[in-house]
Amino acid sequence: MEKMKKWWPKIAFTLAGAIGGFLYWRFVGCTSGTCLIKSVWYYTVLWGAALGYLAGDIILDFIKKRTNDA
Repeated sequence: MEKMKKWWPKIAFTLAGAIGGFLYWRFVGCTSGTCLIKSVWYYTVLWGAALGYLAGDIILDFIKKRTNDA
């Protein structure tokens, strides 16, 4: 149960990034097919998931440091 508390924020940020990547592909993506990342939906989902994970890790690290300093 303790591991779940540790990992759920990272999973949530990764999932949010993947959804954001899909929505970006759906509404903004490249229609001509010449854009390497934006032309295929799973590329943008993977990039979105990676960015979501990294952003979540940075945010959680910042929150952790703020609570330890207080």
